[in-house]
Amino acid sequence: MTAGARFALRGEDEDREEEQLWALCEGAENLFADPPEPPRRIYELLGCAFEGELPSALGFLALKPLDKHGTPLWEWYLEDARVLTARPCARDLSRLDVTIEAVRSEQQPQYPQRVALSVGFSLSDAGDRLLGHFRDLAEVLPAAEPEPHSVRLLGCSLHGPLRDVVEGRRKRRLAYRHLDALDAAGEVLTIAGNPDIVDWEPSPRGPGLYDLTVHMDPQPRVVAGIWPLWREGRPAVPNLWAAFDATGRARWLDPAVNRRTGPDRPAGGTYHLDGRHVTDYEGFFCALGEAVNGPGGYFGRCLDGVSDALCGGFGATWPFTLVWHDHETARPASAYSRWSSARRPFPNCSPSCGKSASTSSCAELSTGRDGCQRSASP
Repeated sequence: MTAGARFALRGEDEDREEEQLWALCEGAENLFADPPEPPRRIYELLGCAFEGELPSALGFLALKPLDKHGTPLWEWYLEDARVLTARPCARDLSRLDVTIEAVRSEQQPQYPQRVALSVGFSLSDAGDRLLGHFRDLAEVLPAAEPEPHSVRLLGCSLHGPLRDVVEGRRKRRLAYRHLDALDAAGEVLTIAGNPDIVDWEPSPRGPGLYDLTVHMDPQPRVVAGIWPLWREGRPAVPNLWAAFDATGRARWLDPAVNRRTGPDRPAGGTYHLDGRHVTDYEGFFCALGEAVNGPGGYFGRCLDGVSDALCGGFGATWPFTLVWHDHETARPASAYSRWSSARRPFPNCSPSCGKSASTSSCAELSTGRDGCQRSASP
């Protein structure tokens, strides 16, 4: 890696399937910004039959397409849903057609198409409580997507196909690409985004360098205070994450997952979780990672992530005992309110080995004060 590079742009092209280095960049401008408000979308739930009275505020919803036997095939999520109108279904007066407004959760398909021979969809809340069933779904007047966010990558030395494009030797569009933030040693700190290159010009930072204009989602402003704490390597001081809000604590785990070191320790160990700063859902996973793996440690960022960590390769072999000190700190802040909605998608949170973080055989949690035993699902 080039000394002083803060970012590496990598991608694939049509000629080679393996990932290539496209650019090393000294800096970025306008990378950190408040994210745009997600668009609120309007959906029609057609032919609804509800288990009880229909509330006006639905909150988090899981929509599950069903096969011809009524078996769920997968899940699709909406957030902050509320009912706009409800009226008798024209095809079946015993059912309702319901119009709702909601935010579509990220990292999922845009629309859940009804499958062939399907009996429709089921509708559940954040706690997986069945709310009812409906026959079909339609999006009304799809919401306009927000304007793209422009970022400038500064002082970039170009490589491979990107250099060929910029210098006029190639006209084909480049394919998948992603931007990595780098630490002082040039190692990947975390992914910074998936930029679309829209313009370039010679950089005043030196001959042969370019400034690239890209469209990509911004990083939250709080991240500008997190990455410097990791730039010289994994932090040596515990609880540095505690100074950040929930968004910052979630982003703290991005570099943490890339800094796993050493083999798994044997089963039967005891780990101590410092609960003094566990005031929210995200804080629990920051504290859990440090309990198992020390400052800057990682052991999952959601319950499914913990399930993956229990499969091995994350520092500890199950079964083990986790002693949660100062657990009462979490209660006044309602830290457990999001456990019931932990099914919302997170990056890299798919259990793969069948072990469940909600099963006491996987990880036995005991408090540091009253000695009572708790499973990993509070």
